[in-house]
Amino acid sequence: MEILEKLFKFYLNASIHVALSVFSLAWITLLKFDLAFDESVMYFIFFASITGYNFVKYFGLAKFHRRALASWLRAIQLFSVFCFLFMCYFVLKLEFNTILYLCGFGIVTFMYAIPFLPKRFFVDKHHNLRSVSGLKVYLIGLVWAGVTVLLPLLNQHYQFNTDVFLTCFQRFIFIIALMLPFELRDLKYDSLKLGTIPQKIGVNNTKKLGGLLALVFFFLEYFRTELDGRFIVIQLIVAVMLILAIYFSKHSRSDVYTSFWVEGIPIVWLGLELFLTL
Repeated sequence: MEILEKLFKFYLNASIHVALSVFSLAWITLLKFDLAFDESVMYFIFFASITGYNFVKYFGLAKFHRRALASWLRAIQLFSVFCFLFMCYFVLKLEFNTILYLCGFGIVTFMYAIPFLPKRFFVDKHHNLRSVSGLKVYLIGLVWAGVTVLLPLLNQHYQFNTDVFLTCFQRFIFIIALMLPFELRDLKYDSLKLGTIPQKIGVNNTKKLGGLLALVFFFLEYFRTELDGRFIVIQLIVAVMLILAIYFSKHSRSDVYTSFWVEGIPIVWLGLELFLTL
């Protein structure tokens, strides 16, 4: 039992679960636009998500506590190195235009963790994008939307149209709503200077906002060029899951609630898509 618990913690701490969520959203995009599974871009997204998230989460710890790294952090570092190598392998299989597009996200990820601007822009001593007041949740939404919608389509030379941009906006709304339980969980830890959504509008209003975003996410499906009843049903189920996840969120919830159950919603969404469409 102890071994399973350690494996589960490693699964969460090494960002495997969040990478599967990003992977799931990218695959959902391919299913929505009736495109074949693209191994190169999909596996790149998976390994890049692990590499990027672990870089952002553990860069500071590895930098300032190099001599006293815990065994679990060393294991994650080694795992991340292998994921980085796989990421490099799959990036070489991508289209040239896709690689150029990726450069922007690489720069954002780097600036998200590395200090690079003067103090006056930040709320603490870290001086990175993560510390810019009120920016974090929207930045994550933009990056996830770009990586999980535009990137898979771009690599398959799909002609961008109104449905593509609608899906991108819809995905952005979904990610913002998905982030709210994390914002509520971290309310007791976050500096007031961070300007998170719950800090600005309060817990109850944050939950109301989450419900509104989930409804917008659902009803945007009706603006597609061609409606598919299966996608509408799935969209409704996902919207309900979002609303419930946000409603039952509070700062006293365990990390497992958000890091596993809430972050697992995209994986459940993919399961529904595969079950009803394949």
